[in-house]
Amino acid sequence: MARSAKSAHAAGPPGEAARLSRGFGWLAVLGVILVLAGLVGLVYTAVATLTSMLLFGWLLLIGGVVGLLHAVQARDSNFFWLGVVVAALNIAAGAVILRTPEAAAEALTMFAALLFLTGGVFRLVGSLVVRGPQFGWTLVQGAFGLLLGVLVLASWPSSSQYVIGTFFSLALLFDGLGLIATGYGGRRIVGMVSDRLAGEEAARTPGERPGGRNGRGESSEPVQPE
Repeated sequence: MARSAKSAHAAGPPGEAARLSRGFGWLAVLGVILVLAGLVGLVYTAVATLTSMLLFGWLLLIGGVVGLLHAVQARDSNFFWLGVVVAALNIAAGAVILRTPEAAAEALTMFAALLFLTGGVFRLVGSLVVRGPQFGWTLVQGAFGLLLGVLVLASWPSSSQYVIGTFFSLALLFDGLGLIATGYGGRRIVGMVSDRLAGEEAARTPGERPGGRNGRGESSEPVQPE
């Protein structure tokens, strides 16, 4: 009976708090790993570019195979051929990227530069025409996007060796920082809630001490009649 009561107490709020704290701790550890990977990628941008392209190629290839299997399972539906075409395109794109990652990086860098250019132009024109409350911030964003697109295009295709890797490493870095902040904040909140619950439980039983005795040294358990 005592063992079952002890296990039930461990499975209660203290046990849940400990599991939550461990979960947030592992989240922070994953954030540290991502931050380290991002810093290494920023140092070795060419390696980060090649790694990101290979990862992208494998994701496309695996996604295409999975999509093709789903299309075969749903071959009686009206979207069978559409699923087959999309899966085939993903498989072909993944195979091309895995076969020639450098050329794929050059094409993706060109696409990113054109996106920066068009996005910067639209933001600049929109901020000058609308002149809303965020006029200054939108103008700065447009100018920055336009400048970044021009710089990438000016040194293309050599810029393809570090642009994709730099963006990929920065994404890892900021994602890792976010996970670290979430894990640390979550552990702190869980600790504060656990302390508050423990204080409330102690306030409800101020005269009891461990061992079933009250503050006067007498046993708080009822005496069974003989």
